Amino acid sequence: MKSLRKQTDAKIAAGRQANPDFMRGVDDIINQAKAFQQGSDAIKIGHKAPGFELPDPEGKSISLAAVLAKGPVVLTFYRGSWCPYCNLQLRALQARLEDIHALGATLVAISPQVPDGSMTRDEMSEMDFVVLSDQDAKIASQYGIAWKVPEFLVEHMRVDRNLDLETINNGNGSVLPIPATFVLNRDGVVIWRYVDVDYRTRSEPDDIIEALQKLS
Repeated sequence: MKSLRKQTDAKIAAGRQANPDFMRGVDDIINQAKAFQQGSDAIKIGHKAPGFELPDPEGKSISLAAVLAKGPVVLTFYRGSWCPYCNLQLRALQARLEDIHALGATLVAISPQVPDGSMTRDEMSEMDFVVLSDQDAKIASQYGIAWKVPEFLVEHMRVDRNLDLETINNGNGSVLPIPATFVLNRDGVVIWRYVDVDYRTRSEPDDIIEALQKLS
């Protein structure tokens, strides 16, 4: 299986070929964001992760404390199911879930997307990781990874992709999480992290597994 980096690189290359002007615009925005060190406020290694209670797809409230009671946690923030790069990442993590579970850890994925009842009970029972909704990006903000999306990208989503983020995120149409992954020990302390404002790049599952192996 190709590494996640190779998959996202291929997705970027395809995007450059299909819509070079848009991708150049994204490059400019990402470079500007990095110049201003967006994401530099993300919670640091060695710091305790903020606690939270968020709804799952059924509307049931899940707390970080309850998940940590079972062992280490891999906490990944993603933009939503509409994001192709997020879907690549979640599939790559799904493919390594046995390894994550074998190391005693739980994978928790958080996005601003509202639980809309679109998933059937059977579909939810087949999910091997926890998916939670941070509709107002409040938890993303506490983790230092909330990003006000530039109008250039908001316009692209609205016009080119027919995405209404205000509806998808229940009123939040402009703030998304920087794609970020944190590995927490059972005390909730961050022992590894990956944060990059460039939503086209993601953490490699192999690196997450290595971080968990160091815990064990």
